[in-house]
Amino acid sequence: MSAQILLWLAGLVGLYMAWNIGANDVANAMGTSVGSKALTLRQAVVLAGILEFAGAVLVGGYVTDTVRKGIVDPAIFADAPRLLAYGMTAALAGAAIWLNVATLLGWPVSTTHSIVGAITGFGIVVGGLGAISWGKLGTVVASWVVSPLTGGLAAYLVYMFIRRRVVETEDPAMAARRQAPLLVGGMLFVLTLAMLYKGLKNLKLKLLWWHSGGIAVAAALCGNLLVRLFSRNRPPPPRGRQGMEGIFGHLQIASAAFVAFAHGANDVANAVGPMAAVFAVIKSGTVVQKVPVPIWVLLVGGAGIVVGLATYGYKVIATIGSNITEVTPSRGFAAEIGAAITILVGSKLGLPLSTTHTLVGAVIGVGFARGMSALNLGVIRSIIVSWLLTIPFAAGVAILLFYLLRAIFGA
Repeated sequence: MSAQILLWLAGLVGLYMAWNIGANDVANAMGTSVGSKALTLRQAVVLAGILEFAGAVLVGGYVTDTVRKGIVDPAIFADAPRLLAYGMTAALAGAAIWLNVATLLGWPVSTTHSIVGAITGFGIVVGGLGAISWGKLGTVVASWVVSPLTGGLAAYLVYMFIRRRVVETEDPAMAARRQAPLLVGGMLFVLTLAMLYKGLKNLKLKLLWWHSGGIAVAAALCGNLLVRLFSRNRPPPPRGRQGMEGIFGHLQIASAAFVAFAHGANDVANAVGPMAAVFAVIKSGTVVQKVPVPIWVLLVGGAGIVVGLATYGYKVIATIGSNITEVTPSRGFAAEIGAAITILVGSKLGLPLSTTHTLVGAVIGVGFARGMSALNLGVIRSIIVSWLLTIPFAAGVAILLFYLLRAIFGA
């Protein structure tokens, strides 16, 4: 009977975690689009909801590590597998509670760092300090610096290119139209590679670099050609900044759609991975390195993400989209492409990058291109504090909940 209760509890906590992922993390995909008014909040919820759910269910991964990110050695639970079930349930709850608090305050924090911090907490309780892979935890901490700096630099350079080639020209709208084939081609090249290397990594396609590069080049050329054909007989856009921003608004929506699908594919594992580990332990009574993820678990995770975005995602969307700096479609496009380039390069070089931290850095980089006065330094300080609090807060809550579960269900 207690096993069934624990299974139900893990399922409910996993759903709560997925809800919080949607409420906090989906702003990565849609925050700048809503802030720039390329999309209304309702449109962003519908678009992101469809693509996040599709990414989570179609390519969210049907096998997951028992302990996410290899922070704790599963072997320490070999003689007491139930402790792993308690620990993963407590970790899910600890990470979800932190995400809930951060969302309440409008702070964009890393979902992955939250679950890593929570797992670290209960891992220390069960196995001591020696049970933790401090090297891997160190890469997480390093990403607090590496991610925003590299994302900010990439977005700054992309926006400076757009500003010089489009914004500061005599007729920005016509300049944007002339540059549109190049911008669309570049966007599709970067986002196709990002999708192959990161969004579809759970499919384990094992593409050689020239296969991936060829697919990306083909996508870029097709996009370039389609824009040229589409623009050939179209009337000229309205002159000035308004016409320019209208063109960038369409580009921004396309890039946000890519990011939403990739996010659903990647981050649903932060909710369903620990949940699947609990189910496997309770049913088999043993600890294994990898566990299968049933399709219904992916469905629950995807649904939770969508509901979280629809019901509570507006707070973090406001932070990323308007509270850090004023975002227009051209600036939002530069931030999204800069973040995508950073994540792509970082993934291939093995750099420790957080998608959330990278995008926040990219938004700051675009704002910095207009001068320090364009940035809300108070909001930025609050965000940095939230990043520093993520691991210790999630770890502390997970430890308390782990002791509570062990007291209720027994060792």
